[in-house]
Amino acid sequence: MTATQIPAGTTVLVTGATGFTGANLTRRLVQDGLRVRALARETSNIEPLEDLDVEWLRGDVYDPALVAEAMRDVEYVFHLAACFRDPKAASDEYGKVHVDSTKLLAQQAVRNRNFKRFVHTSTMGVHGHIENPPGSEESPYSPGDLYQQTKLEAELWLREFSAQQGLPFTVVRPTAIFGPGDRRLLKLFKFAKRGWCPLISNHDTLYHLIHVDDLTSFYVHVATHPAALGEVFLCGNETYTSLRAIIDLLGDFFDTRPKYVSLPRGPMFMLADASEWVSAKLGVSPILYRRRLAFFTKDRAFDTDKSRRLLGFECKYDNESGLLDTARAYRAAGWI
Repeated sequence: MTATQIPAGTTVLVTGATGFTGANLTRRLVQDGLRVRALARETSNIEPLEDLDVEWLRGDVYDPALVAEAMRDVEYVFHLAACFRDPKAASDEYGKVHVDSTKLLAQQAVRNRNFKRFVHTSTMGVHGHIENPPGSEESPYSPGDLYQQTKLEAELWLREFSAQQGLPFTVVRPTAIFGPGDRRLLKLFKFAKRGWCPLISNHDTLYHLIHVDDLTSFYVHVATHPAALGEVFLCGNETYTSLRAIIDLLGDFFDTRPKYVSLPRGPMFMLADASEWVSAKLGVSPILYRRRLAFFTKDRAFDTDKSRRLLGFECKYDNESGLLDTARAYRAAGWI
């Protein structure tokens, strides 16, 4: 793999620094000797990163004045801020966090003659369900919810703006991010530990994983690699997997023999709609929602050869080693 490194002492900005991936990336950048500036909401918890030498700016990532301050002398931007399945967020918050913030950051970046690279986070979800797997960066767009729609809108705007203004950028569409500390895929580990797992209409979902350590390495890699300039990359393991393969592997780890329970698609989605409606009225997280059901119904499987072919990037973890690394960490933390 071609060695890439941002020079020590360089000022970089991370948005979404308190999220799972953002926190891991922030720690990695500080360890690399960079001057890290991070933008986080007033309500975000920065305590897990308080041991790091980070310049924190608190407020909304779509606040023009705050963004202008955050972008002062910045040479690299890692834009990870996201509004992700927040029951208390108004619908327009997704557009503000994903689209408006991207516009403000990019417009500030082109004013800095020393700016080097805008690394923008999109999502594999812009492709929706992959009808004939594997998909690729060129697969049709089919966002399935407001999160994915606004992520796609921000990405397409950035690419058009960059073509017009000459902004150096790279777009990263991560696949399913997991690793020690992650809670979004924790439910799968719990299913395996308990010895059963639901399937929707008996569908064995295809899924593509990326360990958070590999994703953060990828961010650093594309920030300086010349072949990444102006490109879009799906960042995922070399091979995809399936829900049954994941549960069976974890079942071996936990010494269980997981069984699968098939649930009817139609009634489950009706139940999810009702759960989301009631939860929105109460301002709480829904017990069941369409995005969670989509995990069990939509195939997300890709050919990720582009990152290896153009950039020489290789993941440290494959599906098995990444899942076992995470399972051991969950067990040590007492989560399972």
